[in-house]
Amino acid sequence: MSRLLGVPATASQAQIKAAYYAQSFRFHPDRNAGSEEAAARFAAISEAYLVLGSVALRRKYDRGILSSQDLRTAGRPSGRDESPPRAPPPASPRSRTVRATGRPPQPIFDFDAFYRAHYGEQLQREQFLRGRREELRKQREQEATKGKYGSAMEVSGLLLLLLILGLLMRN
Repeated sequence: MSRLLGVPATASQAQIKAAYYAQSFRFHPDRNAGSEEAAARFAAISEAYLVLGSVALRRKYDRGILSSQDLRTAGRPSGRDESPPRAPPPASPRSRTVRATGRPPQPIFDFDAFYRAHYGEQLQREQFLRGRREELRKQREQEATKGKYGSAMEVSGLLLLLLILGLLMRN
């Protein structure tokens, strides 16, 4: 089986897993459509990984006591020792009181308070500068509108003055 995956008999779980993924990618039926040889090789690689990837099945294989029943009942290899599942950790006293009171849980970390505490001066400075830029922008807009209309008013005033002078000179 280790020869099939291309790993030594002393290979670690990580080496076995890496070899399996490389081989399965190479011989996957989707990549080799219609190839019976690739499909057979993929099935053999999968079975080899099933045996070598599971610590318990690998022990049985190394001892020569692996049966077909073991293969049928084996789950997917985890790469770790198959120990009974652990019970979930007990709930913390805080979570029990929250559930008992029916109130929504308090946030564990108030990021906004942290940010204000550490960057408060910088935030105030940025807000001040933002306000100052806005004032300057408005002031420039007002000057631009005054400038546009101011020069037009000056020109129209000069034209009116010339017109009046021209009328007076005629008379």
